[in-house]
Amino acid sequence: MSGKVVTVRELIEEMSYIKVASGEEFLNRRILSSDLSRPAIELTGYFDFYPSKRVQLFGKTEISFINRMTSEEKKIIFKRMCQPETPAFLIARDKEAPEELIEVATKAEIPVLVSHRSTTRLAANVTNFLEEYLSERMDQHGVFMDIYGMGVLIIGESGIGKSETGLELIQRGHRLVADDRVELYMMDESRIIGEAPEILRHLIEIRGVGVIDIANMFGVGAVRDTQVLDLVINLKNWDKDDAYDRLGNDVENKRFFNVDVPMLNIPVRVGRNLATITEVAAMNIRAKQMGYDATEKFEANLTKLIEKNSRDYRENNM
Repeated sequence: MSGKVVTVRELIEEMSYIKVASGEEFLNRRILSSDLSRPAIELTGYFDFYPSKRVQLFGKTEISFINRMTSEEKKIIFKRMCQPETPAFLIARDKEAPEELIEVATKAEIPVLVSHRSTTRLAANVTNFLEEYLSERMDQHGVFMDIYGMGVLIIGESGIGKSETGLELIQRGHRLVADDRVELYMMDESRIIGEAPEILRHLIEIRGVGVIDIANMFGVGAVRDTQVLDLVINLKNWDKDDAYDRLGNDVENKRFFNVDVPMLNIPVRVGRNLATITEVAAMNIRAKQMGYDATEKFEANLTKLIEKNSRDYRENNM
């Protein structure tokens, strides 16, 4: 597992609507937290719980309050806000950066950024970007597909047919997210996102054929860059001594980070169409999520049949 380090420069390159007001030479400062800080009580001089490691965001309210302060008061506050670990100051709504902030931040080697975006929208966009790039990541061997809008990760031993299954699913109209190596990270407490490493994006490897560019061969509609992980399909070589679930009651979970994802163990045997099985498995899990469970219907039908046979038996033997 690994996490990325984000610099102020990378933030600006990702979001073209953020410009540098001062401190162009300080853009290599690292951002270590995805949370933003909107200084409020700090502007009155209370710094006991000042989150100095966060990007400091000023909106219309903060700038209006600052503009009511004297030049000396501004310098005092800004000096206390400029800590060694503070990555940057960011001003929304195209508000002019106070001269005192530029002066103090420049001495502390902290860049001052500005954007025309509204404070709320800017905060959301920056937070989403930082959460994605600062989140803990892990690599998972497998093929990640978008099947009917569900993120399905196909795993199994090397050579068992994961990529071939993925290719047939693409021919059926589903979309490839990643082949061979999938990068997983947490979007929030309950959602895991998967994507392909840059070097493998939109590519799939088929033994005996080589590497195929899916976007070039099937069109851009056959690929997508990221997807939420909803289901894991574990392909296993058929073993006559293993007991396989036949009713759908024994759905296991596979844990990624601290999130449990449903997992189905699918035995691989000559004559079984793995693409069709994977497709149907995804549809069946989606149906269960929407409240329809075929297993429950089967059990209800079986109960009715047993009750009917029991009544018929009593009537015929009375």
